[in-house]
Amino acid sequence: MNCEERFYFNDFGGYMRRNFDFKVQKISIDGGFTCPNRDGTKGTGGCTYCNNRTFNPAYCHRNRSVTEQMNEGIAFFAHKYPKMRYLAYFQAYTNTYDSLEVLRARYEEALRVDGCVGLVIGTRPDCMPEELLDYLQELSHKVYVMVEYGVESTDDATLRRINRGHDYATAVDAIGRTAARGLPVGVHIILGLPGEERASLIRQARQLSELPITTLKLHQLQLIRGTRMAEEFDESPEDFHLFELDEYIEVVVDYLENLRPDIVVERFASQSPKELLIAPDWGLKNYELVDKIKRRIRERDTWQGKNYSATL
Repeated sequence: MNCEERFYFNDFGGYMRRNFDFKVQKISIDGGFTCPNRDGTKGTGGCTYCNNRTFNPAYCHRNRSVTEQMNEGIAFFAHKYPKMRYLAYFQAYTNTYDSLEVLRARYEEALRVDGCVGLVIGTRPDCMPEELLDYLQELSHKVYVMVEYGVESTDDATLRRINRGHDYATAVDAIGRTAARGLPVGVHIILGLPGEERASLIRQARQLSELPITTLKLHQLQLIRGTRMAEEFDESPEDFHLFELDEYIEVVVDYLENLRPDIVVERFASQSPKELLIAPDWGLKNYELVDKIKRRIRERDTWQGKNYSATL
């Protein structure tokens, strides 16, 4: 089928329109949590690529309450879209890593803010106990609830290399248990981690397609100041391959061709603050990158799932 006769890829905007009758915006929240890969439970120092300052907008700060962060974020968007509604996006660190009592208090504080219609909860696959899934399943009968897992790679050697603190089987288990509760599941992946070449990324797309995931965020490998990976790059730059823009676009299109067509692609890249980013700096806004990806899809006469087969 010619790609002009169907979608290029299953985009997030369409997913939101199918789920809501009004405009919806995520508001990033720092719930004041930490991470088992930082506090010594799983490890210390965190993942080698991670500097959490790259994730959060200015209004998202742990010295403010959840309510204050929500209201400041809403004020930022409301002047343009007065009728917009909001999802509280618990983004910083591991947002299921505390007692159920504390987690409920944080989530429900966000939901009490006028205009908040649901939650998106970012976390690790090794931090999802059954009692929390019980609560989230119950909550999802009243409001929208999505769980977003940082999977990052499907290769255990890579996960060890980046000090992730869990293996891929842990991610498969958490995703399956969450989807079985009827909750939409988001997955975050980094393309271009050390040792992962183009062929392995195509295999990764096929592996992820076997899982009951709803949305996918792709993120190019970025070297960020203040991370262990930046130090590793200084010591052994030959161990790294940072994508040039045109090469990354080709990899993304390859990835899409091998991705299950119903998976919603929420993002193709991340933009880190200039003062923290070492490389690569493509000088593009996200919408400009999306336009380039669409153009390349048209040129290649392809689409998401073109090479996907449920038997792979």
